[in-house]
Amino acid sequence: MKITIIGTGYVGLVTGTCFAEMGNKVYCVDNDLEKIANLKENIIPIYEPNLETLVKSNQNKGDLIFTTNLKDALDNSNIIFIAVGTPASDDGSVNLDYVYNVALEIAENITNDSLIVIKSTVPVGTAFKVKEIIESNLDEDIKIDIASNPEFLKEGVAINDCMHPDRVIIGAENEMVFDTLKELYSSFIVNNDRFILMDVRSAEMSKYVANALLATKISFMNEIANICEKTGANVKNVRLGIGSDKRIGYDFIYAGCGYGGSCFPKDVKGLINTAMDNGYVPKILSYVDEVNENQKLVLVNKIIDRFGEDLSGLTFSIWGLSFKPQTDDVRCAPSLKIASEIIKRGGKIKAYDPKAIDNFKLNFDLDNITYKKSKYDVLDDSDALILITEWKEFRALDLDELSKRLNQKIIFDGRNIYSPKIRELGFELYQIGC
Repeated sequence: MKITIIGTGYVGLVTGTCFAEMGNKVYCVDNDLEKIANLKENIIPIYEPNLETLVKSNQNKGDLIFTTNLKDALDNSNIIFIAVGTPASDDGSVNLDYVYNVALEIAENITNDSLIVIKSTVPVGTAFKVKEIIESNLDEDIKIDIASNPEFLKEGVAINDCMHPDRVIIGAENEMVFDTLKELYSSFIVNNDRFILMDVRSAEMSKYVANALLATKISFMNEIANICEKTGANVKNVRLGIGSDKRIGYDFIYAGCGYGGSCFPKDVKGLINTAMDNGYVPKILSYVDEVNENQKLVLVNKIIDRFGEDLSGLTFSIWGLSFKPQTDDVRCAPSLKIASEIIKRGGKIKAYDPKAIDNFKLNFDLDNITYKKSKYDVLDDSDALILITEWKEFRALDLDELSKRLNQKIIFDGRNIYSPKIRELGFELYQIGC
């Protein structure tokens, strides 16, 4: 098939590359001249395992084309994916300016009957608004269909998620659209039972509900961790006790220092806003968001309990800046809040992350923070280690190296990955809920 993907952000770039890998002709369109020029040279704007390799190979085959020329792309395709950003506004509502601007550009440049597929995460009713904008601005008698095809890509394993989806949700108005998209995804799916077909509005809602429910599990378990600390229970044991129940499962019930990223915070707020706009007050969702923001301060509070409110003269080493392992994304990352609070109290920070340092610098321009190129160099002359992101390279500790480099043998473990047995070797270990 011949496909146009509008937007070369995380979703658009991964999706377009995977479609090309399966033999489709894919035009990835963006109005960012520098980004497109870099992509043509196989310079990838995000870190995602195996993405660079696939981009390069499919460009070489001619199946993946990066361009700023929307008209040329539309002239050569009849399936158009909208995959532009939908950032949160200051009030928590979803900013749809990019989506609606793309709809106008499609109307101005389209020359063939086409299927418009909304891949961006958008509130209920957006797809029909996009269809209305396009149809009301078409100069010719061109027929368009509209569909919602939400993405469920997890950063760090996005290529695998795209190539081997656990489900493909398609929201459409007629059988022909269902059949077209099922054919497109047939290369990824062997069993038809992974296709979930529904109306457009339900498909739009499904994306928000999925992320909101996962965020709810995280915030719920973080609250349980805080209760465990008050009562003397161990949240890691509690997780084992409840996760064995197949109705609950083990995923997303790890206690920690809060979730971040571009999806969960934005989508929880977006669903809250949608509910409020429709006259409903979503109490659970509102509290999920509040608990998560408070959870980002848990490690800070532990640091204050140990060292006092005034952190002047103290240096803290941070391991992990990205919001999760296997990505360079620091949007809404707990590290941003933790670092700010430490510096606000007079402390200094040395930080290391395998991939996210450059992005962290773009989002964090305060003084009193330096960056190192290795996990052990960052420890020199520091008073404590703070583990925020559980990259694999942080899991096995060289305790002799820590003892030599740290001024004090103190570890704040924000993901509960270290064994309490290290306390027997003279380390102070502070964890969450245990």
